[in-house]
Amino acid sequence: MKLLRVLPTLDPRAGGPASGARMIDAELIQKGNEVTVLTLDAPDCDFLSQHPGRVHALGPSRWGYRYNANLTPWLRRHAKQFDAVIVNGIWQYHALGTWRALAGSGVPYFVFVHGMLDPWFKRAYPRKHLKKWLYWPWADYRVLRDAAAVLFTCEEERRLARESFWLYRCHEEVVAYGTQAPPPAEDGRLARRFVARHPELQGKRIFLYLSRIHEKKGCDLLIDAFARIARTHPKAHLVMAGPDQSGWVAALRAQAKSLGIAGRITWPGLLQGEDKWGAMRAAEVFCLPSHQENFGIVVAEALACGTPVLISDKVNIWREIDADGAGMVHPDTAQGTYEALVRWLDLPPEGQQRMRIMARHSFEQRFHIERVASSLLDTMQRCQSATSPVFNGSIESAHEPS
Repeated sequence: MKLLRVLPTLDPRAGGPASGARMIDAELIQKGNEVTVLTLDAPDCDFLSQHPGRVHALGPSRWGYRYNANLTPWLRRHAKQFDAVIVNGIWQYHALGTWRALAGSGVPYFVFVHGMLDPWFKRAYPRKHLKKWLYWPWADYRVLRDAAAVLFTCEEERRLARESFWLYRCHEEVVAYGTQAPPPAEDGRLARRFVARHPELQGKRIFLYLSRIHEKKGCDLLIDAFARIARTHPKAHLVMAGPDQSGWVAALRAQAKSLGIAGRITWPGLLQGEDKWGAMRAAEVFCLPSHQENFGIVVAEALACGTPVLISDKVNIWREIDADGAGMVHPDTAQGTYEALVRWLDLPPEGQQRMRIMARHSFEQRFHIERVASSLLDTMQRCQSATSPVFNGSIESAHEPS
């Protein structure tokens, strides 16, 4: 297939959608497909060369909402060169601009919403939700309504998406999602290198957080919970890795200092490539106590390394993790996070080792990138070849969700 992907940015600092697109596109190309990416990055951005396939960078917008006047005309000129278009994310102009260009064109498009319809945002940011509601009926509601399919990365995401707006109509499909296999363990080379770069980690039991430093991720909960177990586990050490996109690190450092554990936390910033995999392999457990997490590619990456995960029940793949015995699930509270840490520490060595085996098994069975690419291709081909109307099997709601 000749595929076009449209997304606002390929910047790895933007989080999951960009990194997920890079990994999936590499696998799609390996399977013999052609992939072109249309993005609103500046053409001279260094990270564009890291993406497989061809990239058209239209340049950043001078306006909010990532509006770019060149997007829709470009799509109208070139869309018929492709078998299908994949849109990553909503709430910015790239999604509406794609709808404007492709409506009635005969070129099918598919939308990954990446958790952006999760009702958590409605509760956490009611004013922003009101603005979105004013925008929804004439913009993204239509984007989703007219898509060949709206793609969800797990059943929990699909279920939650129906609760955000009472006006909701789309053809829903759940596709596999995940990540690539890590580099070979090579007798611990990457783990040793990561620890060598942070000498305070020598001989320590490493608890790893690796994601954006953002309030929705529950970083403060983890620091509070870790402070409680640190009193009785002197070898425990917390690594808080990730970019500080909201300026929250200073407050979190102050929290750690007030709890007396400032010296028990390492802040390496954004980790990529072998540094990221080294941290994953050096850690004995991965922690993500998010208040909202659509999927969590970092969770799949930890599983790929055989690292068990302690995640909140707001990480949408928690049911799969729990069913596989690949980690522990807890409420997104300080107490829930603390209890998960205690449960891990109380496991005998054989119990921890079994969970490591199940973590890797869960990755292979559910989240390997090869399965992701195959699932996406199968879904697109099935939706395009279906003889029934696009909205057969769709969900349409005209009342307030319960």
